[in-house]
Amino acid sequence: MLRTRLSALLLSSLCALALPASATDAPAAPATALPSTSLYQLPATLNNQDGKPFKLRDLRGHPVVVSMFYNSCEFVCPMLIDTMRQTQQALDQDARDRLSMLLITFDPARDDLKALKQVARQRELDPSHWTVARTDAASVRKIAATLDIQYRRLESGEYNHTTVLVLLDSEGRVLGRTGKIGAVDPEFVKLIKDTVAAH
Repeated sequence: MLRTRLSALLLSSLCALALPASATDAPAAPATALPSTSLYQLPATLNNQDGKPFKLRDLRGHPVVVSMFYNSCEFVCPMLIDTMRQTQQALDQDARDRLSMLLITFDPARDDLKALKQVARQRELDPSHWTVARTDAASVRKIAATLDIQYRRLESGEYNHTTVLVLLDSEGRVLGRTGKIGAVDPEFVKLIKDTVAAH
């Protein structure tokens, strides 16, 4: 009797060893490496208009239109944001739903979460598609350099800066850009449509 029980126990142990591990037990497959030219290579931590922290690489997987601004800018930046909105509105609903819009401030010292919320509210930026973000000054410099956006802080506290919209692919690589502000750039809209359709 004891021998029978021991044999049964040994057999069940061997069977258990032979069973494959469940999906939850299996190690996760490593993420595909980002391209070397990807903006998402930067390790910066940003905060959105709701105060939620995120990494640039969290945007991976779909195209993104990105630009940079600062809240106390009274003329050019509002025009830049409105052009960005008009560019989004030139797309059909399916394309809008598959595209993210990202604004990053040059001026994290003054553009706190309250300022980011103000921008989103005043410009009527839908939070399901738009992220208005801030990060530290060093990361601002690296992001701007990667996007080839030039800026310089003046003694007055204002900024001279490039006004440009940049399209990133799903891997964070720059696909195209437009410096046309105040009106929609048809070629840039077409590039967005083609990029979204390919993803």
